[in-house]
Amino acid sequence: MKRLLIYTSICLAVAAAGCKKYLEQPPDMRAELNTPEQVSRLLGTAYPQANYMAFTEGQSDNVADKAGGVIENINTDPFQFRDVRDDQEDSPEYYWNACYEAIAAANLAIQVCDKAPDPENYRSQKGEALIARAYAHFMLVTFFSETYDPATAATSPGIPYVTEPENVVIKQYDRKTVAYVYEMIEKDLLTGIPMLDNKRYSVPAYHFTTAAAYAFAARFYLFKQDWTKVVTYATLVFPDNNITPLLRPWNTTYRTMTYLELFAVYAKATEPANLLLVETPSVYGRYYFRFRYALNPAKRNEILGPNVTGGNWVFRNQTFTSGGSENLLIPKVNEYFVRSTVNAGIGTAYVMVPLFTAEEVLFNRAEAYTYLNNTSAAISDLNTYAATRIVDYNPGAHAVTATKVRNFYGTNNLQTALIRTILDFKRAEYVQEGMRWFDILRYRIPVTHVVANGGGTFNLTGNDPRRLFQIPSSAAISGVPGNPR
Repeated sequence: MKRLLIYTSICLAVAAAGCKKYLEQPPDMRAELNTPEQVSRLLGTAYPQANYMAFTEGQSDNVADKAGGVIENINTDPFQFRDVRDDQEDSPEYYWNACYEAIAAANLAIQVCDKAPDPENYRSQKGEALIARAYAHFMLVTFFSETYDPATAATSPGIPYVTEPENVVIKQYDRKTVAYVYEMIEKDLLTGIPMLDNKRYSVPAYHFTTAAAYAFAARFYLFKQDWTKVVTYATLVFPDNNITPLLRPWNTTYRTMTYLELFAVYAKATEPANLLLVETPSVYGRYYFRFRYALNPAKRNEILGPNVTGGNWVFRNQTFTSGGSENLLIPKVNEYFVRSTVNAGIGTAYVMVPLFTAEEVLFNRAEAYTYLNNTSAAISDLNTYAATRIVDYNPGAHAVTATKVRNFYGTNNLQTALIRTILDFKRAEYVQEGMRWFDILRYRIPVTHVVANGGGTFNLTGNDPRRLFQIPSSAAISGVPGNPR
């Protein structure tokens, strides 16, 4: 009996020690973030892994009714200016959720950096997290709130600006105002930029390098209409003002490529024009030219027809047909399909999305120069761009001049003519990529969609509340009201 009690006591002691060790473990076996390298891996998820091209392009003036083609809510509803009846990939709701997932990752990274015993060793990670957080909020306020206007920003509802990880099941949030959101974006952006370290990235194109952060700053201040800062940050993207090597060589190298080669190179991490890329679950790559509401020959002629240079867009020669004469594509948006298993017939389609490019930075600087009345600098930037986009470009014949832009647009106002030139150049550059929507928002450009075969029209005026994509109804449980309709 005495030996049995001793053995029992020993077993109980061992079991107790084992229980203590077990209970000391995190209940969900979560990975602990306790090194800068681990935080860096977390930051790979701090970028919105969702594609906005389908709903922004579908709502823009770049698309027409082809009277036939693939029917999907992510294309049909934007064309008819309806709230998108879908919450899957390529929808506004999916994008909203992806942005807040990215913000959650950024906030967790910032928390770890702040609580680390050696925070200086986490400096560049915190910088990237701050800028990633700012970017996701900027995209949310751009799509789901009124466009920034100094006269109304202090009263227009914004979106929740989340700055810390959630620790409750359902947390209540306040939309506050567009002005508040912009203040927070600017604070995060300016705090984060000096903290970045480009040497830390093994594949820089998928992270906020200093160049990508400057490109973001140029876009942010363009929306904020702070033209001097647009010029400042845009210029920082181009060391020694050596711009051409960063632009896509459309009228030279690209011009001789097959469409398969163009697909492969356009969103490649080694393409110098791509300042920031993100991998997104998306079926847009397989449908963007086959949607019923998409680019057709008439729209191609409108967008890629005569331009102020007097030359021809190289894009027109690189526009291909697929499955019918109405289905036009410029080889940019390529799908990468990942099978669930090696032999599976199902999987996930991905699209690499260029979030910032050198061309956009150049356009933003030209626009800012125009508003600062430095029209000669704006024209210089436009000629730098045109020299890489016009077939057989000849400065003597194709150079943009003040006289040309006035005559082309039929106005004596040089500033107005230059702005219209910039917007038309951007429209041609980014057709089928959804970028036109940003300019439609900023300039309150009205959009009319004509239904084929006399089916009527859908109109979106400059002040139509449907220009704001609808906030998901699921956000209401967190106290976030929807947009008016």
